[in-house]
Amino acid sequence: MFLLCVTRHKCSACYKQYNKKEHLIEHMKTSNHSVHDPKCGACNKHCKSFESLREHITGPLSKANCSSIFAERGCTLCLKICGSVDSLNEHKEMCHLTTPRPIDTVEMLNSEYEVDISSGNGSIRSQEAVAIDCEMVGCGSDGSLDYCARVCLVDEEERLIFHTYVQPQLPVTDYRYEITGITEENLRDAMPLNEVRQRILQILYNGESIARARLNGGRANVLVGHNLAHHLDCLVMAYPDRLLRDTATYPPLMKTNFVSHSLKYLTKAYLGYDIQIGFHDPYQDSVSVMRLYKRIRSQDHLMEETTRVPNSSPSFSSISDPWKSMTHEKMTPNYRCWCLDSREAVQRR
Repeated sequence: MFLLCVTRHKCSACYKQYNKKEHLIEHMKTSNHSVHDPKCGACNKHCKSFESLREHITGPLSKANCSSIFAERGCTLCLKICGSVDSLNEHKEMCHLTTPRPIDTVEMLNSEYEVDISSGNGSIRSQEAVAIDCEMVGCGSDGSLDYCARVCLVDEEERLIFHTYVQPQLPVTDYRYEITGITEENLRDAMPLNEVRQRILQILYNGESIARARLNGGRANVLVGHNLAHHLDCLVMAYPDRLLRDTATYPPLMKTNFVSHSLKYLTKAYLGYDIQIGFHDPYQDSVSVMRLYKRIRSQDHLMEETTRVPNSSPSFSSISDPWKSMTHEKMTPNYRCWCLDSREAVQRR
């Protein structure tokens, strides 16, 4: 009896195996493997999201060696594997964060901030991040129409830079009190939507013209949030896509099937504390999305020069072993990694 030995060709990034070289090459062309992918600290396997990495090291079908190493020296929040148990304990002190204070206990920056912004000398440095959270009430006959009734903005230092109740454009039929904590009294003297929108844009554009911001960013700030498209729709506001950072649609933070997680889940899974217990606190939600953004932004990846231009392919005719030459270091992600924001900030200094 003869045994047929089949050579399997292995992807150097995700470790998938193929019988034919052509299939492996096609996989690497379309998979968009990148140094920006979440990566197992034990075996260096690249995963498409942190959720899939979590399954790889702690799930029911996790790899035994990786799972064992992670159980001993792995951080359950950022999924990093430390060099020793002592370094893990030190790391946890920085990685595990505490719940932000309720908004009622936080002081807002003084009103001089708005005056300074008009001259381009605001309290926020150029192209820093600003996090936003809105609370919606229900309008329409059945209360199913979402209208913004409260908005909160914080800066990178978690300082409250703008907060107000917003007067909905239609009569409120459902205050959604059990979620928002908003009552009719809160909205009695609320700020008109047009004025709210003007104040927010003044903060975000940081004294820069809209045309300049759309062209190359200028001094405009990055806007961070969870489900930003919905927030902007409810504010009837537009902002350049290149300046948006959404924790609901950022691929590494999504489920393995690329469906969005809730902010409540992301905060518990990656920051280590609970939010949205009882009423939703807009300050706590804003700070949480800012912390998620800064954690992703602080990741250390290879320099951009090591990646190839998106949608370009190397020439296979001159490569004797193309599946070995097309390592994941030569690939680019199908999303813009937030770590690039840190590099651009360094270059501007």
